[in-house]
Amino acid sequence: MIRAAFVVLLVATPSLLLPDANPDGRPMVVAVALCLGAITFVEYTARFPSLVEFRFAPPFNRLRFLTLFANVVLLSLLVRGLSVPSPVTELVTGVGILIGQVIDFPFSPVRLAPLMLPADAPYAFVELLRAAVGVSYLSSLMTVGVFAVLMRLYNWPSRTGAFNVWINMPNFDPTAGGDVVDHLIRDSRINVMLGLALPFVVPLFAMVAIGLFKPDALINHHTMIWTVAIWAFLPAGLIMRGIALARIADMLQRKRNRSDESGDAEYFMPV
Repeated sequence: MIRAAFVVLLVATPSLLLPDANPDGRPMVVAVALCLGAITFVEYTARFPSLVEFRFAPPFNRLRFLTLFANVVLLSLLVRGLSVPSPVTELVTGVGILIGQVIDFPFSPVRLAPLMLPADAPYAFVELLRAAVGVSYLSSLMTVGVFAVLMRLYNWPSRTGAFNVWINMPNFDPTAGGDVVDHLIRDSRINVMLGLALPFVVPLFAMVAIGLFKPDALINHHTMIWTVAIWAFLPAGLIMRGIALARIADMLQRKRNRSDESGDAEYFMPV
């Protein structure tokens, strides 16, 4: 119930923090929030796995949720500062502008972000989008670093006991793709490569999608918040998943090596 409540709060955060939230869109926000909360509640109360990976291997999913939640809150505060400035919103804006300037190099996400906007987009909104991208990517990069450190310090995921592949990776088929260790390593590399490529590919898909439906759709605070938050969250989530799969592959390989060594020792024991 606590997880479901946090998911509902995540979806409702922009509407709660932005003073110019559209009243007509609030029923839709409530419906989406309750639907996602119900899915979360059913998933985490089910005895058998279905969708969520690493359900019993914290803090993997907690860090991913905190990343998305932090991105949405920070971006909402960034937009809120336009109409209701405060020391907190000014701090978030300053950090976003600073990070946006630091990572503003050719083909960087900050440089690609304005390409999603129409040519006549206001300059103030372009600067807001650049600051939003800077804040989101800083939060996502910090989460990946924190997960890598925690994995080393606490020997994730074995610190919680035996790691059950079936309940923690319900969508993984160990019988497909040859050897399971090679399969995990291959999936790990694919996830990391996709995570590194998404920041540069997403703007292209966004340009096509927005052009097909509504060219100025992104010039909306709510749309911008969710687009940028997901844009920064997906690469971080894929890289974290790639690191986790590589870790599990390493654990399986070490267990195999220990089994082989113990088998050889028994085979050559004197009678």
